[in-house]
Amino acid sequence: MTDHADHFEMKIPAKAEYVGVVRLTVSGIASRAGYSYDDIEDMKIAVAEACTNVVNHAYKKTGYMLLSCVIREDRIQIIVADRGESTEVSSLLENIGPIDSSKPVSELKEGGLGLFLIDTLMDKVEISNESGVAIVMTKFLHRDGVEQHVDGIPTSADKQEQGQKQ
Repeated sequence: MTDHADHFEMKIPAKAEYVGVVRLTVSGIASRAGYSYDDIEDMKIAVAEACTNVVNHAYKKTGYMLLSCVIREDRIQIIVADRGESTEVSSLLENIGPIDSSKPVSELKEGGLGLFLIDTLMDKVEISNESGVAIVMTKFLHRDGVEQHVDGIPTSADKQEQGQKQ
C-alpha cells in the first residue's frame, strides 16, 4: 500500500487581514477531502488561532507565514510556520492546558488560550522551533462514523439473504 499525499503550500503576509484567506483555503481543501462540516469548522478555528499567533508574536515589523497542507487518505496535516522571532517551545507548551476553573473569569488573562484551543480542536498537535515556529495540526478523516465501529448497517437485502440461509 502506498502512502500517497497531496501537498499544498502558500506564503502569506503575516497580517490580520489575510487570516480569513487561510481559513477559506483550509475550508476548501478539507471540504474537497470529505471532512464533515463540524470538522471543517474546528480546523478553521484552529488555523485562525495559529495564524493569529504568527501575526501577533512572530515579527517586530513585517514578515510572512507559511501554510502547508498535506492531504492523505486518512488525515490532513496543516502546518502554519513563520521565520520570525523564535520562541521557546517549552514556554508555548505551558499555554496548553485546562483553564483553572477555581478562578473567577475576571482573573483569567486575556489571550493565551490559542494553543489550548488548537490542541482541543485538532486530533494531534506538534510544535517545533528550529527556525521560527511551526505548528503542525493533524485532523483524522472519519468519512462515516459507522464504518469506524461496526461492519455495517444491515439492509433489507441483507435480511432477505439471512432468511434464505436459515
